[in-house]
Amino acid sequence: MAYVDHAFSISDEDVMIETSYSVSSRPPIKEIVFAVALLVFGSLSIIAGLIMATHQIGGDRVHGEPTLLLFLHWIFFAGLGSVLFLPGFYYTRIAYYAYKGYKDFSFDNIPPV
Repeated sequence: MAYVDHAFSISDEDVMIETSYSVSSRPPIKEIVFAVALLVFGSLSIIAGLIMATHQIGGDRVHGEPTLLLFLHWIFFAGLGSVLFLPGFYYTRIAYYAYKGYKDFSFDNIPPV
């Protein structure tokens, strides 16, 4: 039989220690609105960047040829849109799944602003 040192074992009493945070089921409205705004503005920036890439709007054209400035504009808008879209999508998805009651999703997973 193996020796077990009970001085360092975890008992039921150790697990029952009270935690310092409170669990609330109230949705964080300000954080959800911020996440949706990031999602919307990120999507619009990506779309604007893609429209600029297809030479429909923005930038200077010399003899119908796209210039470096046009290229930099659409790269900027697509990059900015990606930076805004990713966290917006992530936290909006968490809020939606928490609202629908999916397992392992709660409003506590959304950090405060």
